[in-house]
Amino acid sequence: MINGGVSFWWQQVGIPEPRPGLDGDLDCDVCIVGAGLTGLWTAYYLSALDPDLDIVVLEAEFAGFGASGRNGGWLSAELSGSKERYAATHGREGVQALVSSMESAVDEVIEVCRSEEIVADIVKRGVLYVARSAAQLKRMHEGLLSDRAWGIGEGHQRELTAAEVGDRLRVEGALGATFSPHCARVQPAKLVAGVAAAVERRGVRILEQTRATSIEPGVVTTERGRVRAGRILRCLEGYTAGIRGQRRTWLPMNSAMIVTEPLSDAVWDEIGWRGAELLGDHANAYCYAQQTADGRIALGGRGIPYRFGSATDVDGRTQDWTVESLTGILHGMFPAVREARIDHAWCGVLGVPRDWCASVTFDASTGLGWAGGYVGSGLTTTNLAGQTLADLVLGRDSDLVRLPWVNRDVRRWEPEPLRWLGVRAMYGLYREADRRESNGLARPSRLARIGDKLTGR
Repeated sequence: MINGGVSFWWQQVGIPEPRPGLDGDLDCDVCIVGAGLTGLWTAYYLSALDPDLDIVVLEAEFAGFGASGRNGGWLSAELSGSKERYAATHGREGVQALVSSMESAVDEVIEVCRSEEIVADIVKRGVLYVARSAAQLKRMHEGLLSDRAWGIGEGHQRELTAAEVGDRLRVEGALGATFSPHCARVQPAKLVAGVAAAVERRGVRILEQTRATSIEPGVVTTERGRVRAGRILRCLEGYTAGIRGQRRTWLPMNSAMIVTEPLSDAVWDEIGWRGAELLGDHANAYCYAQQTADGRIALGGRGIPYRFGSATDVDGRTQDWTVESLTGILHGMFPAVREARIDHAWCGVLGVPRDWCASVTFDASTGLGWAGGYVGSGLTTTNLAGQTLADLVLGRDSDLVRLPWVNRDVRRWEPEPLRWLGVRAMYGLYREADRRESNGLARPSRLARIGDKLTGR
C-alpha cells in the first residue's frame, strides 16, 4: 500500500513537472496566493471578465497540491456552515439564494469542463447520505425538517426508504437515506490540472515552487522575491496559517482517504453500485465515498483531526490507525470488499473558520481579499467563491456579491493549546457518540451536541 505521495488522484495521473518559479521581484495587476481551485477559479473568471489584467498566481508546491487534488471528488451543492449564521445578516432569502447558487455552481463546473475540454471523469448522478442506525435516521429526519423550515424543498434533497436505497446500492444496515441530485463525481487531480491549463491559456502566469511568507497591502513577500500588485488575494484554505500573522485565522483540519484495488464484477454485482452516485452517512464523524472511473471505492473521513500549532502533513502521509479506522468503516458498509486490497492512503487539510462558515471578502481600500473556510465542502464552493471574488475585485454589482457569505467578520481561533484541546475533544466526543449510537441508542447522542458547543460548530 502506498501512503502519501500527495494523493492517489495525483499518482493516477502523474505528479506534474513544476512550472518555473518567481525569479526576483515583479509587478502585476492582481496577485493570487495559492494555486488551488479557489485561486485558479478566481483567475479564470477575472481573466474572462477583463482579459487585459496581468494576473499572477503564486504556489508553494504545484497547482492542486493541497486539498484541491486530494479531496473526495464530490462536486456537491452542500452548504458550508450554519444556515442560522448566514441568516443573521441576510435572512431566509439569503440562505435560499446561497443554496440556489451552490446548485448552479455544480452545473457551472460541468459546463466549464465541457467548454474547456477538461476530462475529469465527471458523472452527475447525485449523492446519497445513508442512515445506518435509529439515531442516524432520526438525525436525518431532523435535517430534512430543517430544510423545509428554511424553504428548501425536495428539489434540493429528499428522503429514500431502505428499499429505494437498495435499488441504487446495497449498504449494510441501511435504514434509509437522503438523496440530492445536485452532485457529481469527479477525479480531483484531473479537474484542477485542467483548470490550471485553461487559466494559462488565458494568459495567467502560474509561478510554482514559490512560497509566500507575508501578505500586506500592495506586496506579497516570498522566499524568491516580492510581487507588487494593487489587488492581492489570499486563496490558501487550510494552508492560511503559513502566512505571517494568520496562524489563528483558519484552523487546518485533517481529513484522510483510502482507495481499494479495482474490484471484480462479482463484487460490484453484490454491492449493486452501478450509477456512480456519491455516498456519505449521517454519523457525527461522517464518511464520504465515491466509485472511481476505474472501478475502485475511495472512502474518506477524519483521522487525527488537528495537529498542534496548525501543523500540516508531509506529502500526504497519514497514520496507520487512520487507515485501519477507514478500512473498518469501508468493510462495515460493504462486507463484500473485505478481501480487497487497500492500494493507497493519504490525507490533507481543509480550512475551518472559528464559526465554521465559509466567506469571500474584498477590501477595496487596501486591495486585499480572500476566500475559503469551506469546512470540507469546497470542491463546488471554490467555483462559486472564484466567481464572487472576481466580481468583488472588479466592482461588479451582481447577485453574487450580495450573498450572505460576502465580507463576513469572523473572530480568530484561540491560541494554543486551547484550540488543540478543543478540536481533539470535539472529535473524541463525536466518536464516542457514534459508538453509543451504533450500539443501539435510539436518539442522537447528546455528546455530539456538547462537541458542537465546545468549538462553536
